[in-house]
Amino acid sequence: MKTLTTDTIYNWLEEVKDPEIPVLSLVDLGIITNVTITKGAVHIEMTPTFVGCPALDIMKEEIAAVLKNKGIEEVSIEVNFRDAWSSDKISTKGKQALKEFGLAPPPSNALFTDLEILEQARCPRCDGDNTEMRTPFGPTLCRSIHFCHDCKEAFEQFKPL
Repeated sequence: MKTLTTDTIYNWLEEVKDPEIPVLSLVDLGIITNVTITKGAVHIEMTPTFVGCPALDIMKEEIAAVLKNKGIEEVSIEVNFRDAWSSDKISTKGKQALKEFGLAPPPSNALFTDLEILEQARCPRCDGDNTEMRTPFGPTLCRSIHFCHDCKEAFEQFKPL
């Protein structure tokens, strides 16, 4: 039998998609924060995008199901709030998936100094920057609503958190 590695586990967990944005894996979203393997048992640490995430139980069930389908009998999942999730944890691949899904990826937290940066976002449809924020309150806590004056389409931006 091939030696089980953390890289293998991370690759397998690419199958677990975010319930709200199904083109984005929990790995690319940065929710899977640590994987350890001890004598064939796998321990997963995850940090949800915000406390009280309604999809937390679904994500845990899907993580366990994927690993059990791969032959891992002993799986433990710990929800970690020690280090808050940040939109900077979204991978480059994840940001591209957000854009292809129609959501503007968040700017880097290093660039985020005030709400003014949220005022304009690059349109994920036409790649234009002639946009305006219509409301900072989207369908979830992590999204805002914008409008593109070039293609005349509304879109959501994943907020920097």
